[in-house]
Amino acid sequence: MKALFLAGGKGTRLRPLTDHLPKPMVPVMGRPLLERSIEELQDCDVNEVVFSTCYRADDIQKYFSLNREQGPRIQYVCEDMPLGTGGAIKNCADYFDDTFLIFNSDIVSNLDLKDLIRFHKAKHADVTIAATRVPNPSSYGVIEYDEFGFATSFTEKPKPGEEKSDYINAGIYVFEPKILDLIPSKRVVSIEKEIFPALLKNGYKIAVYRGGSYWIDIGTPEKYVRVHADIFSGLCRVPENNFMTNHVFAGGKAEIHGTAKIIGPVWFGENVRIGANVTIGPNVVVGSGFQSGRGCVVSNSILWNDVSIGSGVSIDKSVITAGCHIGSGIQCANTIYSQESKRHLVI
Repeated sequence: MKALFLAGGKGTRLRPLTDHLPKPMVPVMGRPLLERSIEELQDCDVNEVVFSTCYRADDIQKYFSLNREQGPRIQYVCEDMPLGTGGAIKNCADYFDDTFLIFNSDIVSNLDLKDLIRFHKAKHADVTIAATRVPNPSSYGVIEYDEFGFATSFTEKPKPGEEKSDYINAGIYVFEPKILDLIPSKRVVSIEKEIFPALLKNGYKIAVYRGGSYWIDIGTPEKYVRVHADIFSGLCRVPENNFMTNHVFAGGKAEIHGTAKIIGPVWFGENVRIGANVTIGPNVVVGSGFQSGRGCVVSNSILWNDVSIGSGVSIDKSVITAGCHIGSGIQCANTIYSQESKRHLVI
């Protein structure tokens, strides 16, 4: 089986985290989300994935060429200009001649993909859309469905109080290849606003899969922070560690001074060096290559790779992006700290 990842968006709402990084490559617990998403396919007999890229496409290809020794074969299709979700799918049509999976690349979920595929086949559907239940469906594309589990209508961002369903499109699909012939070529196409309504109108069967209990898109800094909080609290799981039972995870070598204090939950990357009288935690991601001076306090924050901080630094409720150095005595609170700028973060 094959899978397509729509990985071409600029991630404008996620800036400054995406100023120098494609949105699918933003790290979740120290590793690119796209890499984590591929690993979720290992139980589904997916042997080939296609990345539809556009913004900073070379960054994606370079990372996987250097860091991928096993797993499914990866193909790359780069758009010259953004084509929308439908246009991106059509642009990759030559790679698919059998049932295949499609993913928006900014999604974190606990969806059972094997069950999704079984559901699609049992329904003899042309398309299956994974749907998730949310408390504020007016902010999304709402899906109505019948008692047999088939879509009956799509409403994009209905007014509050006018929603006829609280299930929304979760950005994960199963497609039959014949659907590719129905998507126009060489122009911007929205699969959600244009293709799905047209399929319904023309009698195609669109099944609605309502499995899974956790779903979030990391489209804003606030949501990016929230997914980490959800992992630490146990609402969302990462395969390498269960923070409900193991409060501190270390991915590799860590040099921690004997006077330092670690308050879980904390996730450590590789080659971490923590100085004297430093307190780390709770709810902290410490990226690989982190180094600290003396007497620092870091809590409720996400530190990307190769961050260094001087003595007496205090960091709380903040995101520190890769390669940043924070000088001694500086206090960061509710801040996204990058090499070019600082931005207030509302949590």
